Amino acid sequence: MKIDPKNIPTNKLHGYLLSAVAPRPIAFASTMDANGNPNLAPFSFFNAFSSNPPTLIFSANRRVKDNTTKDTYSNIKATGEVVINTVSYKFARKMALASIEYPADVNEFEKAGLTPLPSEIVKPFRVAESSVQFECKVKNIIELGNEGGAGNLFICEVLLMHIHDDVLDAQGRIDPHKIDLVARMGGPLYCRASGDAIFEINQPFDKFGIGFDNLPAKIKMSKVLTGNDLAELASIEMLPAESEIEAYRNNPAYLELAERFKNDSESLEWHIHEYAKQLLKEGNITDAWKLLLG
Repeated sequence: MKIDPKNIPTNKLHGYLLSAVAPRPIAFASTMDANGNPNLAPFSFFNAFSSNPPTLIFSANRRVKDNTTKDTYSNIKATGEVVINTVSYKFARKMALASIEYPADVNEFEKAGLTPLPSEIVKPFRVAESSVQFECKVKNIIELGNEGGAGNLFICEVLLMHIHDDVLDAQGRIDPHKIDLVARMGGPLYCRASGDAIFEINQPFDKFGIGFDNLPAKIKMSKVLTGNDLAELASIEMLPAESEIEAYRNNPAYLELAERFKNDSESLEWHIHEYAKQLLKEGNITDAWKLLLG
């Protein structure tokens, strides 16, 4: 499939974009109009873009159906302030309730059953249920167009950040399993960034791996090792020395495989690659290499 954005209805293009660029974090934006009326709405065109100055950017797009702008846009234009609250699984359904396009004078905190918490620097309320709240000054608004679906980017400088102590680990860092964040997918779909959804990739930026181009052909063409497994092997800086490989041949697990499949080289290779895959899963890249090169 190929899509030319100029030749597809905006609502259909919107659907493809949201399903392909996912999951997206959610900015639960709390604003206040010039008269002090609160507003609360979620936006998934959102991310962090700078640490110094600390800067978050989210977009409140013009509505596709009628090309109107949202209350969040009007409020920020009037006041230049916003609180961006993170969304955890424990109140995800309430967040979705706040996404309903109520009239401007309706308080979404009340409609969604959420608790307004006074901010310390800006006027908009924080969401008490949110584990992390960013009090922000909107430094700039970039309007990307004037037709339905066009984004309005809010460049937000973080003035004060609030973190609930109960989502911190022993080292004072945010624990992803405790904060239990929710992200937006396409259509009605969301995902939960905790539990089995979280995995590690340990790739130092200052170390040069040998790369795919230096993988032996018999390993690169493995029927067992996946592309991710091969990339893990390719991340090593230097292959084990021949003496290390020779010593590993006395490993009991290797000797057992060699004896069991001594008359079936194809099965031996398959089981060696299976064992190497398990070593990679355990983070033991060096022994996986010794096994594969043995």
